Formats: sequence, structure tokens, C-alpha cells
Amino acid sequence: MTIALTHLQRLEAESIHIFREVAAAFAKPVMLYSVGKDSSVLMHLAMKAFYPAKPPFPFLHVDTTWKFREMIAFRDQMAQKLGFDLLVHVNEDGVRDNINPFDHGSNTHTHVMKTVALRQALDKYGFDAAFGGARRDEEKSRAKERIFSFRNAQHVWDPKNQRPEMWKIFNTRIASGESIRVFPLSNWTELDIWQYILQESIPIVPLYFAKERLVVERDGMLILRDDERMKLRPGEVAENRLVRFRTLGCYPLTGAIESEADTLEAIVGEMLTARTSERQGRLIDRDEAGSMEKKKREGYF
Repeated sequence: MTIALTHLQRLEAESIHIFREVAAAFAKPVMLYSVGKDSSVLMHLAMKAFYPAKPPFPFLHVDTTWKFREMIAFRDQMAQKLGFDLLVHVNEDGVRDNINPFDHGSNTHTHVMKTVALRQALDKYGFDAAFGGARRDEEKSRAKERIFSFRNAQHVWDPKNQRPEMWKIFNTRIASGESIRVFPLSNWTELDIWQYILQESIPIVPLYFAKERLVVERDGMLILRDDERMKLRPGEVAENRLVRFRTLGCYPLTGAIESEADTLEAIVGEMLTARTSERQGRLIDRDEAGSMEKKKREGYF
């Protein structure tokens, strides 16, 4: 007798299979934990894949020192609650040089504090596979990336030299120094993510829910002034508005949206009628033409 699975059950089964495949094939995997909604789903799936044991790999958070304070508090809370091995890496060279989004711009800040920091961490611990929460529906360069994304010894991705993945057969062979980025959520959509969070009651950062927040309108985006490091420009006024975030990153580079969705049910309803990409709220995706692909070629998530 064949049991018909829902689309969420099929997606869940595929993701769990990918987690187990990597655990069996690689010597030292790691999960990249950015604290966002996709990472929360990824963490939940990892816990399911190996239950009742804990996931056989640590969780790595690349801290740019500019994340929302609520994200850092949530990260530490989840690590304590679930008891997973959390590694936090900061590019100390970038901290020493005071690299920041305001003085150096989103491109330089992201390269130094995210891309270079990630490469440092992967080299430091010798990880040969890294799980990430990217989805193909997010952005065009991610749409063409494989689930098992090969990186050379310099962590470079070549979109013209990708391995075939016919019939869900994955080539896990790598030479010394090479690595694989693995994306178990590749075939999920933003709506799938929210429906799964609702179905499974997965905890997420409160920033995703609509609330009166003090924001500044800057460069066409609503920026939450999360601490005093963000100085107001002449003529700018911080005002309370009912907003939430569809995507989370460094707070000066992440725009909120005006919304009344303050429950998971309301967010799912909002997603059913959404006509814009969640990545439109991320300045790093539009700081230059082909921005995301260029970053990924250099070793970005």
C-alpha cells in the first residue's frame, strides 16, 4: 500500500535524506547557522534526521558584529535549549580595521566580515562539508546552484563546472582541501518554509512578527536603528511604524516591510499574496550587477 505524502512531507524527507547522506560520506561536516527562518527550519530538520541522538556535527555562526541584538539572544537561547555544539567565528582582522557597513559600504563589509570570515572558519576547523539554508527561489544565482555545490581549495564556486545530480544521486568525492556546500532546502519556497514553521511550531526570531518598531527611512528601505552606532543623517527622523522582517542579516543592510502580520497564520496568509522577493530587503543583493553570484564565486554562503 502506497501512502500519499503531502508536499511538505516530501520536502522534509528529501532534506533528511540529504543530511544523512552527508553524515555518512564526509569526515567533518558543519551546519552554518545564521539564525534566520531558513536556519531555524534547517536546525529542526537536522534534529529530526538524527533523533534521538544529537546531530553529529557542530553549528557555525559567522558573527559580523552587526547582527540584530534579538538574533544573537535567540542564537544563544537555542544553543542552550537544544544543547548543540555552537561555534562562533569573527574575522578579527576586520574588527581591528573597524570594517563596518557605514564607512566601507555593504560590498566591502560583506566580503570581509562574511565571506572572508567564513573561509577562515572552514579552514581553521578543517570542515569538508557545510550545510547552508539557501533556497533556489530566493535569487537567480542560487536557482542554478546544485544541492551539493563543489568548492575548490580556495572555496571558489564555478557555476560553469557543476556536478550533475540526476535521479538524486550526489557525487560526494573531493580531494584534500576541497569541500562541498550542501543545501537541503534547495527545493523549498519561502511559502513552504512558513507553512512548515507553522506546522511544526518551530521557534523563530521575534523580528519576523509585526510590531511597532523605531525605524529610519534610508535609501528606499526601512532600517531598524538597533543601536547607537547608526547615526542619523541630516533630515532623517526615526519613527515608530508597524513593521516586520521577511529576511534577516546585518541590521544596517536589512530593510523591514510594513505589515500587520503578527502571527504565523497571518504571515502565511501574507505570503500567499506576496508579489515581491524577500531578498529585496537585503542591500547586499543589489549593491552591484550580478552581486550574489560574484559573492558566491568568492566563497560566500
